[in-house]
Amino acid sequence: MNISFNKKQEQYIAEQVESGNFPDAGEVIRDALRLHEFYRHHSLQDLRNEIEKGWEGAISSRSVKDIILSRKQKRHDNV
Repeated sequence: MNISFNKKQEQYIAEQVESGNFPDAGEVIRDALRLHEFYRHHSLQDLRNEIEKGWEGAISSRSVKDIILSRKQKRHDNV
């Protein structure tokens, strides 16, 4: 398998190896793939759970626009 990285990614990988956190570049990549798999699995499961709650829950009086504005406001408040 042949993989290409941009300069920023190469620098990050090199820094991880130089820091002593990983023995070589291959282990940095393997760790990244493990984290990606874990994140993706949990994100999809969380999404499925939320969809299930939506199907089983009461009908909301809020519009999609209201929900989006609420999320934007929460993000703004956390900054």
